[in-house]
Amino acid sequence: MKLELKNSLSVKLLRVVLLSALVVGVVLSCAQIVYDAYKTRQAVATDAERILDMFRDPSTQAVYSLDREMGMQVIEGLFQDKAVRMASIGHPNETLLAEKTRDLKPSPTRWLTDPILGQERSFTTQLVGRSPYSEYYGDLRITLDTATYGEGFLVNSMIIFISGVLRALAMGLVLYLVYHWLLTKPLSRIIEHLTSINPDRPSEHQLPLLKGHEKNELGLWVNTANELLASIERNTHLRHEAESSLLRMAQYDFLTGLPNRQQLQQQLDKILIDAGRVQHRVAVLCVGLDDFKGINEQFSYQAGDQLLLALADRLRGHSGRLGALARLGGDQFALVQADIEQPYEAAELAQNILDDLEAPFAVDQQEIRLRATIGITLFPEDGDSTEKLLQKAEQTMTLAKTRSRNRYQFYIASVDSEMRRRRELEKDLREALVRNQFHLVYQPQISYRDQRVVGVEALIRWIHPEHGFVPPDQFIPLAEQNGTIIAIGEWVLDQACKQLREWHDQGFSELRMAVNLSTVQLHHSELPRVVNNLLQIYRLPPRSLELEVTETGLMEDISTAAQHLLSLRRSGALIAIDDFGTGYSSLSYLKSLPLDKIKIDKSFVQDLIDDDDDATIVRAIIQLGKSLGMQVIAEGVETTEQEAYIISEGCHEGQGYFYSKPLPARELLSYLKQAQRTHVGVL
Repeated sequence: MKLELKNSLSVKLLRVVLLSALVVGVVLSCAQIVYDAYKTRQAVATDAERILDMFRDPSTQAVYSLDREMGMQVIEGLFQDKAVRMASIGHPNETLLAEKTRDLKPSPTRWLTDPILGQERSFTTQLVGRSPYSEYYGDLRITLDTATYGEGFLVNSMIIFISGVLRALAMGLVLYLVYHWLLTKPLSRIIEHLTSINPDRPSEHQLPLLKGHEKNELGLWVNTANELLASIERNTHLRHEAESSLLRMAQYDFLTGLPNRQQLQQQLDKILIDAGRVQHRVAVLCVGLDDFKGINEQFSYQAGDQLLLALADRLRGHSGRLGALARLGGDQFALVQADIEQPYEAAELAQNILDDLEAPFAVDQQEIRLRATIGITLFPEDGDSTEKLLQKAEQTMTLAKTRSRNRYQFYIASVDSEMRRRRELEKDLREALVRNQFHLVYQPQISYRDQRVVGVEALIRWIHPEHGFVPPDQFIPLAEQNGTIIAIGEWVLDQACKQLREWHDQGFSELRMAVNLSTVQLHHSELPRVVNNLLQIYRLPPRSLELEVTETGLMEDISTAAQHLLSLRRSGALIAIDDFGTGYSSLSYLKSLPLDKIKIDKSFVQDLIDDDDDATIVRAIIQLGKSLGMQVIAEGVETTEQEAYIISEGCHEGQGYFYSKPLPARELLSYLKQAQRTHVGVL
């Protein structure tokens, strides 16, 4: 491959060098011309001083003796110099003794020299007598025409400019020849040798060392290139090994060494083909660890990796019953059980895996227990392809986690219908508020000090036009995911405050309204402003609105939550922690957060009579609340025995079906009025 002449390095180098030399020559010549102009101006002044010195004495004699004829002779002597344009002798305050003037010398270069040297320049010397008197008699004044000096200046400037440029170009040409000889010519020879190298056998042709360049950069470049050519051929076989290694990395999990999802799909494809031919079942088990994120945060991510390695080893212990084992990613693993006759065989394997996890894992001198949820699909009942079986196994595992953990669950047809129903609900949820499909119901809260109704909890209900009543635990998580919870939450707050205002106007002025806040609402920056505005709009007294937040909602971002709770408290709202005991239940955050009330979760209250552990938890929560100066309310009170127990332990308030189910506003008003006439009153 040959370069075109115009693109060669030599031609480009010649252009650059000559252009650079030309620019440098022009700049230096111009600088010298400027200096020559300065010297020419100095020469004009020097000549003027010389002329004045020459004619000072005769001019002094003429003016002293007032000899006009002698003065004119002096003037004529001055005009012998062609540069003198005007001359005069005399006292400045008297009539001049002698003077003469002639026209400026015509010159075609005046347009250029006059701006530099000036058209004419005047000089003066004083005429004084001899010492010791030194009497002043007058002045000798001359004016020099600069045309003569300008012509000489221009001639010198042309010589300076042309010679400077020629010298620079000559130097540039010499530099180009040196560069060409030392650099571009050797490079051209190297390129000729490079073009003859066989890409398939690069080490067969070595680049020759250039004479005179063995120890400079070109010699070093040639030696390095030869070493590179040799190493290319030596390392060709390593490329194939690298490709094999990359293929393995693409098919196996880096941490555990188990096949990854891609490799599993290939293995499962073959297993399904064989199973279809002999008409045997295949079970696909998707194992997902429960709360593995929490384990990482509690112990460290390095400990989490060690746990995954240990878990992979335990799962390998079942390899005698498995057709394939893989890590799908994160904390999810997949097991394939081939050639089974009945589904119970897959159930036995799943239970064995759960039983194996009962034994703790030793990591960094700590014992850590893992729990898992397993989703199971069967071939051919649940799907006839690898993609369908894996997808449905993961869906089943995810769905099982939302209901209960540490168990296994088979895929059933209702999984798909439930997923579709979930998507439809999410879509309908976006329009439910505008279509007035929500309404509130209210459940009374009883004070055990005097058996009076002191508050109500507002609960949202959704009546779907097709599906009917949709439980809050189904649509609230959907609303939090798609962002509609902010608008729904503000609507609930507005309706609850409006209803509370009506009840206050109807005579129940000390009644308190409790409203649940979702996690998304709690961390919304506009929430304190919304609450403050509603309290002002509906003229609600301080501490008449109680906002309930969950433990998990607080712990997601405790610093931001604390700031919002403080703002809500400043507006006059009470803050209650809902479902206490089901989350972190940490004394440190209870002390640091502005909380007024603890609400015992109904799951502990329902079984406290028959379950000693629940009774102990309820007793501990009540004592904790009292020690921190907080009110304690128990929800889910349904029997006299439950009420008697929590009252005996010092619980302040209760709520549940034992007193009333959640009621619409009109029915609750009747309840309040009826309570005034019975042993249960309203403050």
